[in-house]
Amino acid sequence: MNTDAAKQYSNLVFDLGAVLIDWNPRYLYSKIFATAAETDFFLENICTSDWNEEQDAGRSLQDATEMLISEHPEYEAHIRAFYGRWKEMLGGPIEDTVNILKALKESNRYKLYALTNWSNETFPLALLLYPFLQWFDGIVVSGREKMRKPQAEFYELLLTRYNIDAQNTLFIDDNQRNIAGAAACGIEGVHFTSPLQLKEVLAQKSILS
Repeated sequence: MNTDAAKQYSNLVFDLGAVLIDWNPRYLYSKIFATAAETDFFLENICTSDWNEEQDAGRSLQDATEMLISEHPEYEAHIRAFYGRWKEMLGGPIEDTVNILKALKESNRYKLYALTNWSNETFPLALLLYPFLQWFDGIVVSGREKMRKPQAEFYELLLTRYNIDAQNTLFIDDNQRNIAGAAACGIEGVHFTSPLQLKEVLAQKSILS
């Protein structure tokens, strides 16, 4: 017997960036730097993912920007562009995943939630740009809560706020670290690699036909 198909799910939780929304700083910095090597150096050594995650956890964009400029004054203009031109990092919706979300919404079989590492200062722009975010029954934004994936308290906040049972919940995220964080809280995860892969997994679990 297919145990995946036998299990009953009530709640589906989506990550947003790289699952439903295409966000990549390289979209911006490929316009700013002449070569891919310069872009890579800047994003790996100056405006790093670790630095960005602190904004996702609630640090203000202004504090983050000024701190980095004090450390790398020669890159001031490039650093200010990170949030000054942040919208240029957005590549648009990942349409095939949005279509999956739409089918799930129209099925009326599941509660749909989003759990996202995102700055509270930039998230309002996403709400304006992407109407499908209104389809969720609840969205928990790390920058608003001042905690983020993969911290256990962030997952527990989602479960508590919306009275969700971890045992009948499926969490979808492109970062294996975040899947492990969910598992530690008793939430089954799907490591998202593509819309097609997600569709196949959901079919295997009898969530989508």
